[in-house]
Amino acid sequence: MGIAVPDAGPATRRTWPLSVAMCMCVALVVGMVSAINLAIPSLAASELHPGATELLWVVDGYVVVFACLLVPAGAVADRFGRKGTLLCGMAIFAGGTAVCAVAPTVAVLICGRVIAGVGAAATLPTTLALLVGSVDAGQRPRQIAVWASMTGVAAVLGNVGGGAAVQYGSWRALFAAVVPLALVALAAAARVAPRQPHHRRRISVRSSLLFTGGCVALLYGLASVAASGVASAEVLAGLGAAALFLGIWTVRERHAEHPLLDPRLFTIPAVRAGTLGMAVVFIGMFGLMYVNGQYLQYAKGYSVLDAGLRLLPMAAALWIAPRATLPVFRRLGSPATVGLGLTTLAAGLIGASFVGPATPYPWYAVCIVLIAGGCGTATPPLSGGIMAALPPDRAGTGSGLQSVARELGSALGVAVVGSVLNARFTALLPPALRTPDAPSTVAAAHQRTTDAAVLHDVAAAFTTAMSTGLRTAAAVVVVLGIAVVAWLPRTAVDNGEATRLRVG
Repeated sequence: MGIAVPDAGPATRRTWPLSVAMCMCVALVVGMVSAINLAIPSLAASELHPGATELLWVVDGYVVVFACLLVPAGAVADRFGRKGTLLCGMAIFAGGTAVCAVAPTVAVLICGRVIAGVGAAATLPTTLALLVGSVDAGQRPRQIAVWASMTGVAAVLGNVGGGAAVQYGSWRALFAAVVPLALVALAAAARVAPRQPHHRRRISVRSSLLFTGGCVALLYGLASVAASGVASAEVLAGLGAAALFLGIWTVRERHAEHPLLDPRLFTIPAVRAGTLGMAVVFIGMFGLMYVNGQYLQYAKGYSVLDAGLRLLPMAAALWIAPRATLPVFRRLGSPATVGLGLTTLAAGLIGASFVGPATPYPWYAVCIVLIAGGCGTATPPLSGGIMAALPPDRAGTGSGLQSVARELGSALGVAVVGSVLNARFTALLPPALRTPDAPSTVAAAHQRTTDAAVLHDVAAAFTTAMSTGLRTAAAVVVVLGIAVVAWLPRTAVDNGEATRLRVG
């Protein structure tokens, strides 16, 4: 369990083609979550003329479907075969992305994003399940560390790739470039991914629909916080529906002969801590990602591509951190390693909360490296703990569970930082823009005026509001992180715990 990376040997050399193929798949489906954000200005000014609500669904249509189908997709992979599910997922992802590239209307574009999200959900959990199921126990920590690092790196690479596509092409170029890459990844997976044994458990359609509906409602409620406020009708309706659907699902699952995801799994400390910990890590990561593009473009004046390139230090930190902190894990174990990661993440958020329009980029780079390094340190042991606590035939479900936690954490990070940012930004606007229909974003303020002095005050208002949002996210990471570290077992767990709970 954890981030241990054994010395390379014959087994590693045999599995590196599989690792590369799986990392390609992860990079594409996760990268498309963040890449689209940099294409929104180009899309907004395009011939499709999308409205604000339509733009929201271009972004969130993919994310919501992706996140909410992860656990059912993992269960499907465990039931019908992981390789086949992965290949079908990549084919659907490529097809949906191709539809986006040639979409003649906004409605078709949103449909393409939803289709691609279905494919992404079938792809992501099966990549980890195939990796851990293809090696012996001694090599699994290495594969988990590589996979966990790649999920973070992919978010950064998505920003860089999205920035390049928009800078030298258009929003259509972004989708067009992804299609051949997806087909290459599909071909590589078809060639090197092994066929693994699968179980014969029946999958409850009702439980899957309840779980998916609950996750959709929860994500909708969280995503509405930034735009509408905590007490808005949208937020309350979403969270209320989520509580209803997930409550019914919990009752059904507790009495099901073959549960989709037995709620009693969360009585296992490693599963409980790992799931919450994954959410906490991505609260911090995506809290920063939400404001990063606006800060670098509007406060610092960088182009779209330059803004993406200035995130590359994060990718390096995400990849290096699990290896650099290996001695901590070997000597002190998972609780100390996760505690170090979450502390580093919180420190990076606090540091980034002190930046302003005049802050030199190197200071900002140090802050984002700390954030990424904390993520890269904490994620592998959290992921490894979940996978070690589940029996091998539920690897797809376990991978789906932590992927859901990651997406919910991302949505919550945006909700936390976005809601604080919006409230503070509007209150701090210069008097010239403080009208009944005052702009709620920096981009909207730029459309209202070209006065350099006013725009300088807008940038200052944004960075001040951003500081409050990032400090709030840091506080959330610290408070929830204490619970995560307290729940983590001091010794390694084995998958017998889940077996004794009659899971499946």
